[in-house]
Amino acid sequence: MWCSSTNSIALTAYTYLTIFDLFSLVTCLISYWVMMKKPSPVYSFGFERFEVLAVFASTVLAQLGALFILKESAERFLEQPEIHTGRLLVGTFVALFFNLFTMLSIKNKPFAYVSEAASTSWLQEHVADLSRSICGIIPGLSSIFLPRMNPFVLIDIAGALALCITYMLIEINNYFAVDTASAIAIALMTFGTMYPMSVYSGKVLLQTTPPHVIGQLDKLLREVSTLDGVLEVRNEHFWTLGFGTLAGSVHVRIRRDANEQMVLAHVTNRLYTLVSTLTVQIFKDDWIRPTLSSVPIANNILNLSDHHIIPMPSLKAADNLNPVTSTPAKPSSPPPEFSFNTPGKNVSPVILLNTQTKPYGLGFNHGSAPYNSVLNQGLGIPGIGAAQGFRTGFANVPGRYGTNARGQPRP
Repeated sequence: MWCSSTNSIALTAYTYLTIFDLFSLVTCLISYWVMMKKPSPVYSFGFERFEVLAVFASTVLAQLGALFILKESAERFLEQPEIHTGRLLVGTFVALFFNLFTMLSIKNKPFAYVSEAASTSWLQEHVADLSRSICGIIPGLSSIFLPRMNPFVLIDIAGALALCITYMLIEINNYFAVDTASAIAIALMTFGTMYPMSVYSGKVLLQTTPPHVIGQLDKLLREVSTLDGVLEVRNEHFWTLGFGTLAGSVHVRIRRDANEQMVLAHVTNRLYTLVSTLTVQIFKDDWIRPTLSSVPIANNILNLSDHHIIPMPSLKAADNLNPVTSTPAKPSSPPPEFSFNTPGKNVSPVILLNTQTKPYGLGFNHGSAPYNSVLNQGLGIPGIGAAQGFRTGFANVPGRYGTNARGQPRP
C-alpha cells in the first residue's frame, strides 16, 4: 500500500527483500521440522533435502522479483511519473528494521550455511576491498567488516542507503529519474547476492560432489585401497545430502581368503570421518574360468560326415585365361618368364578324409592317417601312387600337362 501511494519503484524493489525475509522464516520453520523428523522407509536418507529445496526456491523467487523490477524500470525510463516522498523515507526505515531483525535475531541454519559455503557476490567483493582500506585507518573495525560481511545484512543496508539518496535528490531537485536508477541498483544487488546461493543449493539438489572435499575423498580412497585384503575400490559416488551432510556408496573387491566383516569395519572406519551416510558393498574376487564342457556345442558339429568336400574355385571365361599360368592375363602385359605345372580351369573337387579334421574334446576319434594310405591315395610324393602326379599333389586333374616317356616335362 505504501509503495502504491508513493509511486516509487525503488521502494517496491526494497519491499521484495522483505518478502524474501518472509520466505527465509518459512525455511527456518522447515529446518526445525526436519530436525524433529526421523528417516522413514520412503525417505531413507531423511528429510534434509527439504530445507535445501526451500533455500533454492527462496533465492530463485528473489531473482525473479529482481528481473520484474528491471523490466518495470526500463518502461519507466520512457515516461517517468511523479514520485511522492511523504512515506518514502518512513517505509525505508520500517523495511530496514524488519529485515535486520529477521536476519539477526533468528538463527537460520540453512541460510547461514549457504551464505558461508557459496561463493562471494560482486557486492561483497567490492565492500571487502573498501573494508580493507577502512580497517587500515581504523584497525578496530576489522572484526566487523572482515573477512566478509553477511550478504543479507549487506544488501539491506545498501538498499536503504540507495533509498535515502533517492529521497534527498527528489526533495532537493525534483529529480524523479533517480528513483528508477535506485530501483535498478537494488535489483542488480539482489540478483548478484542470490545467484551464488541458487547455484550452490542447485548443485546440492543435483547430487554433485562438493569441490572442497574432492581432495580429502581421494586421499581416503587411496588409504582404503591399501588395506589388507582389498584388491580394488570402484563405483564410488559421493554427494551432498543436505547442508553439511555428505553421503556416498562404494564397491570394494577383496581376496577370497579375506574376512568380509573385518574389511567392512576398516573401510567404514576410514570413510566415516568425512562421509556420515555411507553404503559399502563387499564382494570377493572370483577368478574361476569357464571350462570347455560348459561351452554349448552346435548341433551341426555333432553331425559330421565321414568326408569333407573342398570345392575348387571356379574361374572366369576361358578366353581371359593365360594357357601357361591359368591366370587372367592382360593383353598388354608380357608373358611370364617362368611357368609352373599348375592345374587347369576344370578341376574336380578334392575329397579328403575326415580323420584329421575332427575336433578334440567332443567325443570323436582323432589321430593321424597311416602313411601308407596317404601314399596309396596319391597325396604324398608327386607321381607315386597315381597315374598322373603333379607338384601340387592332386591326382584327379586332367592331363593337360604331364611328363613324356623319358620323365622330362613337355614343352
